Amino acid sequence: MKVILVMATTLDGKIGRHAADPVDWTGSADKKYFVQVTRRAGVMIMGNNTFNTIGRPLPGRKNIVMTRTLEGKKNKENLIFTNCSPEKILQELETQGRREVALIGGAQINSLFARQGLIHEVHLTIAPRLFGQGLSLFNESCDLNLKLISMDSLGRHTLLLKYDVA
Repeated sequence: MKVILVMATTLDGKIGRHAADPVDWTGSADKKYFVQVTRRAGVMIMGNNTFNTIGRPLPGRKNIVMTRTLEGKKNKENLIFTNCSPEKILQELETQGRREVALIGGAQINSLFARQGLIHEVHLTIAPRLFGQGLSLFNESCDLNLKLISMDSLGRHTLLLKYDVA
């Protein structure tokens, strides 16, 4: 099962100003790329804060929300709430015939997958913004050795970097 971390950061490496900060600062080309990658994968895994920021399940793909508490949360056809481990989620997806998943944050969920060595690629949009403070890509120390696959432009001022995790 291939796990692709798909994130956007500011030039100073922030994925948001705070947990409820909508990602409306990345530009339309990044949004288009995000839709393309997540629809191709067919599955997105995110944390509860990321889901609450989005506000609804995104159509055309399975939305899996990792949360500590399932109380009051209802699963639907394309929306699954789970308190299972990353390994168990990926095993279940494999039994369903899935081959690829997009990991879309936030920092805590990214760290869970990184700690287990479950991230295979990183697709990182670098937006022409500086926040100074805010949320990082990970909420704990991690050491991922990356190999550049490609570097593309998303418009005049935004970069898309794709890496293999070695």
